[in-house]
Amino acid sequence: MKTRITILPGDGIGPEVTVEAVRVLQTVAAIHGYRFEFEEHAIGGDAIKRFGSPLPRATLDAALASDAVLLGAVGSPEFDRVPPNQRPEAGLLLLRSALGGYANLRPAIAYSSIAACSPVRTEVASGADILIVRELLGGLYFGEPRGIASDVATNTMRYSVEEIERVARVAFEAARKRRGKVTSVDKANVLETSQLWRQTVIRVSQDYPDVTLEHLYVDACAMHLITNPRRFDVLLTENLFGDILSDEAAVITGSLGMLASASIGGEVGLYEPVHGSAPDIVGQHAANPCGAIASAAMMLRYSFGLEQDASDIETAIQDVLEAGYRTPDIAEGTGGYVVTTSEFGELICQAVAEIADMRHAYHAV
Repeated sequence: MKTRITILPGDGIGPEVTVEAVRVLQTVAAIHGYRFEFEEHAIGGDAIKRFGSPLPRATLDAALASDAVLLGAVGSPEFDRVPPNQRPEAGLLLLRSALGGYANLRPAIAYSSIAACSPVRTEVASGADILIVRELLGGLYFGEPRGIASDVATNTMRYSVEEIERVARVAFEAARKRRGKVTSVDKANVLETSQLWRQTVIRVSQDYPDVTLEHLYVDACAMHLITNPRRFDVLLTENLFGDILSDEAAVITGSLGMLASASIGGEVGLYEPVHGSAPDIVGQHAANPCGAIASAAMMLRYSFGLEQDASDIETAIQDVLEAGYRTPDIAEGTGGYVVTTSEFGELICQAVAEIADMRHAYHAV
């Protein structure tokens, strides 16, 4: 098996964490006898400085021609004062739209081994395992009209039945493979888009009688996510709410650096850690590569159908954390050994190899 992966390191710590994710993918491929073809391109602030565009044509063409895309991070303070369509983030929005991945999956897992680094009490956070399913191509980020005219700024929240239905089905299918519960998040008491959202989700739920559906207003959900995160299984939400709630979920995991994401539903899957470019720690070898590595695992699962290999990477992350290894962002209050970004990546590679060896030994008996 040979597959083409476009690598977009991006800005800030993006290159630092992406190289570790690629190393893990190479390790898995070597163990199981297949290989990946990697092609690296520029995006975001790096692309603006080199090519004058946050998403150069060569980058977009490579992404569209690949089997999957792995992205690091975009964003840089030096572009904060330029118009939105000229900022690094504009390149990411354009890429998401072009690839067509309308469902953004964001797992938030509170590992017991690092529960103490969360500001939420250990007995509250530990054991939480949430999958946030965020609609990615609609809502305020893409609705028209938009812009600034004189002293008035406009953003339009718009949703169609089709957009809601297709992402709802992703959430219900995921819940069937998990614990069988979907929590749909909206603001149906004041927003017409949320009223349509709720009506459509209810209708879709009728095709999934084995899955429990509940509804929460987004403000109530934000509260429960901190006070009782274990009540959630799959969280289904629109674009803006999902963006905010998934970052909030980092509180229960201990760090934004732990969160992975997959944007699926289009021709090419896009995989990226949830965290930003973190310019304050660039070059300090302190970035947490877990989000990028877990995103690579999601790539194996959703783009290539390699469920066992994806699971091995996720187990390796858990094993390394349980062995006491930490990057600085998850070290406070948890004990263990503080390691660099590259050292953590190497530990994951070693753990993946050990897991594969154990499986082979088991089957050989």
